[in-house]
Amino acid sequence: RWQKVLYERQPFPDNYVDQRFLEELRKNVHARQYRYQAVVFQSGAVVQQLCSVCVFVLTWWYMDTGMLSPQGLFGAALVSSLLGYVLFDAVDGGAGRSASGRTRWADLKSTLVFAAFTYGFSPVLKTLTESISTDTIYAMSALMLLGHLIFFDYGANAAIVSSTLSLNMAIFASVCLASRLPRSLHAFVMVTFAMQIFALWPMLQKKLKARTPRCYVGVTVLFALAALAGLATVSSVGAVLFASLLLAISCLCPYCLIRLQLLKDNIHGPWDEAEIKEDLSRFLM
Repeated sequence: RWQKVLYERQPFPDNYVDQRFLEELRKNVHARQYRYQAVVFQSGAVVQQLCSVCVFVLTWWYMDTGMLSPQGLFGAALVSSLLGYVLFDAVDGGAGRSASGRTRWADLKSTLVFAAFTYGFSPVLKTLTESISTDTIYAMSALMLLGHLIFFDYGANAAIVSSTLSLNMAIFASVCLASRLPRSLHAFVMVTFAMQIFALWPMLQKKLKARTPRCYVGVTVLFALAALAGLATVSSVGAVLFASLLLAISCLCPYCLIRLQLLKDNIHGPWDEAEIKEDLSRFLM
């Protein structure tokens, strides 16, 4: 009788298999079953980050055209940061603060140091790219923002994810765009706003998503509507296209994923690589 071993001589060729070989065939053993509502919920991270980039670019455009003053943006950003800080502490319940041992006074000092450092170097940021043409600045900013979206941590465990690289690319894009604003104060406010929307805002998103999913969904919808309303003031066609993109990501793409999941046909059987499940640590001592 044929045995599936190679260390014994058998009166069969090496590539011989009997009729029992396919009896161990299994399909889609590790296939994950998705639910449409769950996939739509998870797509909110992509929608929020697209809206963050849209709001940032719109804010820069308003400041560049003189429709928004740096004092007004700084005041609005300061108020929103305080509200977000209070909301983060309320949702977190002090668990993260007690685990890290960080106090509110330490947070305040870090904020003041960053603001003072950025304000002191704002003239340098303003004149940093004077020798580079404006078209090149716009191209580099668009490329950096695209890289920010690609490498951002949406919650997937993948090698391409890099939160540090994503944040650095977004800040680099903000510095490039801030250098084309009229004054150093504009550059300071723009870089500060970039840190708020690309560093602090995602932290609040993740906390809301983990603790209060319903609140997270409501914030996502309101944020998307605000981004669409702001974009509509600049270009109605752009607002329609951006709304179509958000709907495709949040509704159409999850539906396609669910439908394509039904066509998955992964086979498993005796031909798979052997998995050693026995504890071999005793042989290493």
